[in-house]
Amino acid sequence: QVQLVESGGGLVQPGGSLRLSCAASGSIFSIYAMGWYRQAPGKQRELVARITIGGTTTYANSVKGRFTISRDNAKNTMYLQMNSLKPEDTAVYYCNRYPLASFTWGQGTQVTVSS
Repeated sequence: QVQLVESGGGLVQPGGSLRLSCAASGSIFSIYAMGWYRQAPGKQRELVARITIGGTTTYANSVKGRFTISRDNAKNTMYLQMNSLKPEDTAVYYCNRYPLASFTWGQGTQVTVSS
């Protein structure tokens, strides 16, 4: 059973940056396409970025140009670099497979953008 552990969230002012990490318990990033998802209070979980096995990346329109997804297969870790953060980016961020989020969800990491 794959375990995913997200970290790196926190409180940041608008315009600030954060780097999230997703550590996996096994060598999954060379096998599965993966994504970063987020869930804001009162809203459904949504995909914000994804990366294919070959390294092709795609972003939601709301984060395009501000967020960058990457991974380090040797470290079994995936990242989400978030720049120019906005209050509407406030959410709990999770990682999982894409398109079928079939791994057990981790606890997520809270990102709060506020002045």
